[in-house]
Amino acid sequence: MEDPKIIAERIMANVEKTIIGKGTEVRLALIALLCQGHVLIEDVPGVGKTILARSLAVSTGCSFRRIQFTPDLLPSDVSGVSIYSQKTGDFEFRPGPIVAQIVLADEINRATPKTQSSLLEAMEERQVTIDGVTHRLPQPFMVLATQNPIEYEGTFPLPEAQLDRFLMRIHLGYPNAAEEVLIMEGQQRQHPIESLDRVTDAEELLGIQGAVKDVYVDPLIKQYIVNVVDATRRHGSVYLGASPRGSLALYRTAQARALLDTRDFVLPDDIKELAYTTLGHRIIISPSARVKNVTAKEIIENCLDRLPVPGARPHGAVAERAAPR
Repeated sequence: MEDPKIIAERIMANVEKTIIGKGTEVRLALIALLCQGHVLIEDVPGVGKTILARSLAVSTGCSFRRIQFTPDLLPSDVSGVSIYSQKTGDFEFRPGPIVAQIVLADEINRATPKTQSSLLEAMEERQVTIDGVTHRLPQPFMVLATQNPIEYEGTFPLPEAQLDRFLMRIHLGYPNAAEEVLIMEGQQRQHPIESLDRVTDAEELLGIQGAVKDVYVDPLIKQYIVNVVDATRRHGSVYLGASPRGSLALYRTAQARALLDTRDFVLPDDIKELAYTTLGHRIIISPSARVKNVTAKEIIENCLDRLPVPGARPHGAVAERAAPR
């Protein structure tokens, strides 16, 4: 197989033809894909959430389906149904849009909790069960869900159990003035995604996903991950901290980041860089801290500042006490 970093750089460069000025966010979405995880994209309308999902699918040669979540959407509209066939005299499974390699769940918080929960089995077990029959989903499989954080009328907030199933949450944000001009110029004749080419295929992508798991993680780094997650549970401004699934998310994404940086081992910097993206949506801020406008990002940064980094040497008075007599 070709060098994973070269393939990843090709994918990122290809996606950035349609998503201008969002290199960091594109890289995070690719890390999630390499970790076989799912992404929640939370941002205002019109910043490229849908295009990011479509561009990833086209660039990797994966099948793509879009589900527009609305209050009247039923679970069967997502997972599929069994229909009786008079020709065969048996029930036939008609797959829903969830049966694809890259699925865009657009405005996921507009669907009812019952419909939202139909995604849980697919996201975690990578299968759907219809009338007692289990159907495996294609590989690779990834859900990119979008939600609008400023429009609350007619929405159903995602429950913690479902938020926890997203590997990471990312924000695209507005482009700057120069980038917005480039966006307009790039779409003068047609949208860039119409001419986007495939740069790899699903089989090669599966190979990179396997390579991610081979990246070495030192026991000290593993303990550091556990300490970071545990710090979120003990923080005074947190009502509920990150779950063990958060530890696994931080562990796996750090491996992918190391691979993209052409390393076969994880550094503490990988953990620091990915801590908020993987843990921020998993913690529930206490009511008293919410009144003070404390954010999840501030809590994560505070936890990282208080924890010693693996391999760091003590300084000052601590160093004097630690020195041999």
